[in-house]
Amino acid sequence: QVQLVESGGGLVQPGGSLRLSCAASGFPFADFDMSWHRQVPGRLRAWVATISWRNTTTYVDSARGRFTISRDNAKQMMYLQMNMLKTEDTATYYCRRDVGSWWGQGTQVTVSS
Repeated sequence: QVQLVESGGGLVQPGGSLRLSCAASGFPFADFDMSWHRQVPGRLRAWVATISWRNTTTYVDSARGRFTISRDNAKQMMYLQMNMLKTEDTATYYCRRDVGSWWGQGTQVTVSS
């Protein structure tokens, strides 16, 4: 059974950093594209970044240059390093296995002074 578990969220001041993690199980992680998304109450869930099974990365414009998506296939883990955080980055962050659209439960990131 596919399982995705996010962790690493929290409260951080503007300009600070956080590293989100996504632990995957129940499928051959190395074979699948994975992505991060985020959602604020009252708005649609929005794509943030994708890492392909070949390690190709793409980012939404607002994240490019500040966020870095990565993966460790041996550990079946995906990460999102977020630097220079802004208040508008406040959201619940979700990881997703793109094929089949499997989602984790989300982790809250709050950027506030």
